[in-house]
Amino acid sequence: MISVIIPAYNEEKLISRTLAQFTPNLIEKFDLELIVSDGGSDDRTLEKAAEYSCRIVRHTEQRKQTIAEGRNVGAEVARGDILFFLNADTIIDDHDVEGFITQALRELEPENVVAVTCSVYIYPDEATRTDRIIHELYNWYFFSLNVIGMGMGRGECQIIKKDAFKKVGGNQKHIVAGEDFDLFTRLIRIGKVRYLRSLRVYESPRRYRKYGYIRVTAAWLRNSASVYLFNHSTLNEWEAVR
Repeated sequence: MISVIIPAYNEEKLISRTLAQFTPNLIEKFDLELIVSDGGSDDRTLEKAAEYSCRIVRHTEQRKQTIAEGRNVGAEVARGDILFFLNADTIIDDHDVEGFITQALRELEPENVVAVTCSVYIYPDEATRTDRIIHELYNWYFFSLNVIGMGMGRGECQIIKKDAFKKVGGNQKHIVAGEDFDLFTRLIRIGKVRYLRSLRVYESPRRYRKYGYIRVTAAWLRNSASVYLFNHSTLNEWEAVR
């Protein structure tokens, strides 16, 4: 079984598009279970998610949940041997979910491979030339981190063997931002991470439109350095841009 885990917080605008990719035929063929790990949404996210064949786990405490914690909560209830983490705004290239999963599973077959990740781009119908260039640079950078043994897999595309996820202790829930970098630096110490450039997923440009690439990239780099050196992010909260 493959557990598709989608952390969500006030994602009523985009979560249906993400969940709709996993058709009943695909769910049956790959023995998929869909899990929405909701961080306490106060919009129609849960209502939208309930329209699909998925399990819903909801954060009900007053404190704000980190996305790292949201992924962990989803993993805790997952029944699958493979954990497929997607963000709530993520869609798979050309909606070819079958081809995507088939190739990812093939790469995970060797015992020493613990995780697969892939390239991330902006939605094709919203992407500008600048978006395409900068995301190409991002993808080469993240690919290089895996080549040199540091490890990286963005939250938009993480396919991890459950045993490996549990062995490294999952995400560190106190890390507000840069939790993906931290997780993969630990995964790559116990096995190989396959970064498949031929596989693509697409994300919303909303954060880049609001803050610009310079500010977002600077925040990523600061957080990555802080997480790597001091085991905590520089931010107290990662703002949800909706």
